[in-house]
Amino acid sequence: MRSRILPVVAAVLLTAGCSTEREPVEVPPPAPIALDVAAASSGGACRLLDFAVIEQHVKVRLDVAAASERGDTHTCVTRAGEATLPELTLTVTETSMDKATFAADVVPDSAGKVSGLGQQAYRRTTGAADGHGPVAEVGWLSTEGRLAVLSWTTAKGTAKSAAEKVAVQLAALAKKVNTRAL
Repeated sequence: MRSRILPVVAAVLLTAGCSTEREPVEVPPPAPIALDVAAASSGGACRLLDFAVIEQHVKVRLDVAAASERGDTHTCVTRAGEATLPELTLTVTETSMDKATFAADVVPDSAGKVSGLGQQAYRRTTGAADGHGPVAEVGWLSTEGRLAVLSWTTAKGTAKSAAEKVAVQLAALAKKVNTRAL
């Protein structure tokens, strides 16, 4: 009988120590994981942009992109994190216009000429407006029948001379945009 009772007592004693609950150990939350997502993943005209190429030309790291499409017009807006400005916008629209129509109807009077970009191209800088600083803009008529505009909207308080410098950088960036890829 003792040989039967001993294993039962041993089992009860072993399990008795396991039944007491221990205090939970507090585990720190995991560190947030930063993902470097390509602008192209947003679709639309964002497929034509690359954050590293933008940074190379305008010297600002952008990492958020949003796209929109309406009819034959494709748009992409890029920003840095949660900052509202500066903002880079690319708009590409299919068109049947020729160089003469582009020059007469699209190129602003105050614009400078950009060579080596599409059939014809311009750049300009506008003054500050309510809520933002000056805007640098480069527009061009691509060789594949698309009207494209890159614009850089600066933060309020930015000097116009800084925006004019960005307009030159945008012209170089525009030469990297392959509108054929839409």
